[in-house]
Amino acid sequence: MAVIVQKYGGSSVADEGKIARVARRVVETRRQGKDVVVVVSAMGKTTDELMTLARRIHPDPPRREVDMLVSVGERISMSLLCMAIQRLGFDAISFTGSQCGIITNDRHCDARIIEVRPFRIQDELARGRIVIVAGYQGMSLKREITTLGRGGSDTTAVALAAALDAEYCEILGDVDGVYSADPRLVEDARHIDLIGYEEMQELAESGAKVLNATAVEFAKEKGIALYVKRADDSGGQTIVRRHPPRLPGQVVGVAHEDEVRVISCVATGPGLPVELLECLDERGLSGKQLTSFSKDGGHQLELVVSRQHLMDPEGLEGELEKRFGGNVTLSGRLSAVSLIGAGINQDFTNLRRCLKLLDEMDVRPAGMHTSSFRISLLVEPEVLEPLIHRLHREFIER
Repeated sequence: MAVIVQKYGGSSVADEGKIARVARRVVETRRQGKDVVVVVSAMGKTTDELMTLARRIHPDPPRREVDMLVSVGERISMSLLCMAIQRLGFDAISFTGSQCGIITNDRHCDARIIEVRPFRIQDELARGRIVIVAGYQGMSLKREITTLGRGGSDTTAVALAAALDAEYCEILGDVDGVYSADPRLVEDARHIDLIGYEEMQELAESGAKVLNATAVEFAKEKGIALYVKRADDSGGQTIVRRHPPRLPGQVVGVAHEDEVRVISCVATGPGLPVELLECLDERGLSGKQLTSFSKDGGHQLELVVSRQHLMDPEGLEGELEKRFGGNVTLSGRLSAVSLIGAGINQDFTNLRRCLKLLDEMDVRPAGMHTSSFRISLLVEPEVLEPLIHRLHREFIER
């Protein structure tokens, strides 16, 4: 019997009524003769509420204890959904990430899956049961509970789909797929019916919240097709799979992040950049390299850190000052906006159009980065929304 993995986001299981609707959808899939594995996020804003509570207790809470705390959210939703399915007369069982064999590295709050041992899931499917799994979490080889970072339930679902040789993986939430920009901000954002893994991963890494970037990377490695749609099946869907790229340089989307910070390191001798990266790693921080260059015997490194990875900016700023003095600094709040498309920098056409638009708006970016799939700009937060609209009109709507 074919295995289908379904992942339901927090908004889809936010209350009793929504949990009941999800249960009916899961049961309907089972009636179609499919083995069903369901991955659930925490109900509604549970994770945010737990993090707020943690910060009231401690401004920079220990990451191990954060994982112990926030992993409770998915356990609640998995248990309730399992009960709802059983009430409909179908046999179901729930598992935590550790119980179903999600093995991760030791990095608390942003762990990576290194192995999946799905034996218990396979045993229960063989018994005819529907299996409900708590997303976003796993266990390290040291038997510590870990979480996978924001959007980690997507990664759980894709990893299980690969381990179970699933037919496909559905990512179900409150949007009917992927758009060329955030439809809450851009009224004329265009629905994307089909997109390749690479472009989807770039959109996700640049702030698009529909899919987790690590999940897309996992899907690409394992060749798992992703179907992104609403949990109530209204509207359309976006299929993410291996897909021939569009015309070289064609922009597929405009993604953004409301808040980022830039860590700048100026080293006049060897060792400082390595020490900085070790410091960030100790705090569980990850970021994207903006620039790296040498000048007059020194070396400058700039890293962009997203707000979601930065629990305590003030605490980090103080630690950087204490350990590195004025050689390492943390910027104030900035925003990031990115144009995404395969071959976007194959020549200077897109960059020239982008810079011309910035001149017309009298916007001076605080930073810029280009790659084969992305042109990213760092700007002051107050110009972010108008810039998103202008970029979308220039590169998508024309």
